[in-house]
Amino acid sequence: MSKTTHKKASKPKTGKPKTGTKSGTKAKASARTTAAVAKVGTKAKSKSSKAGKAGAAKPAGKSASRPAASSSKAKLPTKKVAAKAPTVTKSRTAIHKTAKPSSAEPVHAEAALEHTGPGLAVGSKVPPFQLPRDGGATVSLESFAGRKLVLFFYPRASTPGCTKEAMDFSRLSGAFAALGTDVLGISADPLRAQETFRDKHDLTVPLLSDEAHTVLETFDVWGDKSLYGKVFQGIIRTTVLIGPDGRVINIWRNVKVDGHAETVLKYIENL
Repeated sequence: MSKTTHKKASKPKTGKPKTGTKSGTKAKASARTTAAVAKVGTKAKSKSSKAGKAGAAKPAGKSASRPAASSSKAKLPTKKVAAKAPTVTKSRTAIHKTAKPSSAEPVHAEAALEHTGPGLAVGSKVPPFQLPRDGGATVSLESFAGRKLVLFFYPRASTPGCTKEAMDFSRLSGAFAALGTDVLGISADPLRAQETFRDKHDLTVPLLSDEAHTVLETFDVWGDKSLYGKVFQGIIRTTVLIGPDGRVINIWRNVKVDGHAETVLKYIENL
């Protein structure tokens, strides 16, 4: 009785440990499998996280580098190109035309200095005078009493400006005569120079010679002039209009030759 009971009682004891070992073994195996899966998942997660970080780092690096490049471009100083002033080039022909003297003026222009001599003014009575003219005859102011008289004083015979002036007055002498006006030219040249001047250019107006400067000084047309910085005395180109009563009607000083004879003629027409 006691043996049988002992054997029956011992069976459950021996059976339980066997069952426990199998279940424990299975539990351990499942635990290991779970751990292995967990490790694999962890590794996968870590790889994915690393890949994610790497992926996130690369775009960040690219995006960071692009603004840096743009910022570096923005910081580069822009070069401002200053507008160059247009260069004026003078052609040789233009310079030649500018330097070429006109046929109306002397090659070496002389400038008249300001003078305040006791010359005749408008309204003044002209004192009587006598001067020799081309051909040897003598001309006096009394010879033109009752007529208007134009006296044009020129610096030197046969110079370009004086030639044009004398030719213009000769060309218009008929128009002046129609207005009751005579025309005389006066300079300090000797009679021989006046006659050469007349013959060379077919001048028709009388040319008077005042080598002593008496009439020149009376009309205050002899004075200081300058040429290339040098001051000298000479005739200042002047025209005087005298009325029939022997008084000065008008005076043109420092005359410009071009169109001057026409200007005097128009002035007389309007009297």
